[in-house]
Amino acid sequence: MNKLPDKSYLNDPKGLKSWLLTRDHKRIGLMYLYAIMTAFLLGGIFAMIIRLELLSPGKDLIDADTYNQFFTLHGAIMIFLFIIPSIPAAFGNFVLPLMIGAKDVAFPRLNLASWYIYILGSLFALYSIITGAVDTGWTFYTPYSTETTTSVISMTLGVFILGFSSIFTGLNFIVTIHKLRAPGMTWFKMPLFVWALYATAIIQVLATPVLGITLILLIIERVVGIGIFDPAMGGDPVLYQHFFWFYSHPAVYIMILPGMGIISELISVFSHKKIFGYKAIAFSSLGIAFVSFLVWGHHMFVSGQSELAAMIFSFLTFFVGIPSGIKVFNWVTTMYRGSISLEAPMLYALSFLFLFTIGGLTGIFLGALSVDVHLHDTYFIVAHFHYVMMGGTVMAFLGGLHYWWPKFWGRMYSEFWARISVALIFVGFNVTFFSQFILGSQGMPRRYYNYLDQYQPLHGFSTFGSWILGLGFVVMAVYLIHAIFRGKVAGANPWGALTFEWTTPSPPPHENFDKIPTMEHGPYDYDKIVPRSTLAESD
Repeated sequence: MNKLPDKSYLNDPKGLKSWLLTRDHKRIGLMYLYAIMTAFLLGGIFAMIIRLELLSPGKDLIDADTYNQFFTLHGAIMIFLFIIPSIPAAFGNFVLPLMIGAKDVAFPRLNLASWYIYILGSLFALYSIITGAVDTGWTFYTPYSTETTTSVISMTLGVFILGFSSIFTGLNFIVTIHKLRAPGMTWFKMPLFVWALYATAIIQVLATPVLGITLILLIIERVVGIGIFDPAMGGDPVLYQHFFWFYSHPAVYIMILPGMGIISELISVFSHKKIFGYKAIAFSSLGIAFVSFLVWGHHMFVSGQSELAAMIFSFLTFFVGIPSGIKVFNWVTTMYRGSISLEAPMLYALSFLFLFTIGGLTGIFLGALSVDVHLHDTYFIVAHFHYVMMGGTVMAFLGGLHYWWPKFWGRMYSEFWARISVALIFVGFNVTFFSQFILGSQGMPRRYYNYLDQYQPLHGFSTFGSWILGLGFVVMAVYLIHAIFRGKVAGANPWGALTFEWTTPSPPPHENFDKIPTMEHGPYDYDKIVPRSTLAESD
């Protein structure tokens, strides 16, 4: 019979002060999880209001100015407060040291500072919502962002501060992976989630400063009146777009690469089979990180850049498909003839494969100049973006959440309700966003408050899908919270996995391991070892 350990990171030591001053990576990861889930809830509420307003043409719920503010807040909150920090900061902090057999990250104090910086940046964003919000879109494009009377300065300052949190986390992970791996864990014995975090950390450290400098220049332009991006003052708005996308396209891979790492773990564990093409998957993570720095111009095909530059960026964009395709091919091949079990984490992994493939394929469409010019700024872009970000990153995040939830709390959730929730989210997502591919191909512009009557059926269908999607998340919240207090005790290794984090009790002790583990087999050697699930043993 499994039972919870008397002492774990959750209760040793006790007291609010011990949490606020903690240097334990697991506690910091859990605090990140609380914070980003709060941001996800807030961004989701804005999304539901936007879709409700778009149920029919004209005003249904909010006026046009409020609509502009709400879609900006939805985008800014989801991108900067939720998706970017979600997997690296929450799951990365919690499981990275456990996965490599370390007691903590390399710089625990810096890790805690990262969390407080994240909270400070979030407070600036919250302040901007209270004091007039922002109506520029999450890209803060100039010259509008230098002219609008909304709270652009506080919001961009919040994003600037959040960037430091991201850089510190990335720096910490790079040093941790280089210096604190357990004896015997060579680079090619690391779990693929660790490889994905490593590639992500490189992008975080190298690309994020560019966004910070750009936003500071924008603030200086607004405050001091120096012409940098505003053509009325002699500035160049296209320069802003170059700076912004030089960060923000790699940022797409800050969001998706850790998700791909989670999928590599889930596919192997729930197929009970050695991962196919380990090195190819590991190097493809680095390949995606490298190519991500070369393709920012494909966001600017209609912004006035030269035809030659547009052709080069279009050509380079297609290269992104190669490492991404390598990953998808290897995941599918891993499942081939595997002993697949369809628990909730695996269902999210399969959802990721289906949805991310659609998102990636439509990205290839948009990389072609002739197609992009016609679809630019339509709902096709909205659908493509959400199929990559939500169909990809969020599905992977939810898969990781269900996979490591027993490790966080030591208790299992209801598998029945988890499967119901997966089904609702998968169906709701496709009803919401696939209809937007059709809307975009028919010419419906994005970000418009009002629209022609001919688009109403598809807008109504999309809004109906958002209700199904929202119901799926409500169901999930109920059974996950219930599991914390009433769930079945999971034991150390409920999934029968081979990576280090499953060799220590659930929830783990303060020091992670009784003694530093030694690498005796690869993280996916299911062809050599048949690990037992602690759930099966307790039954």
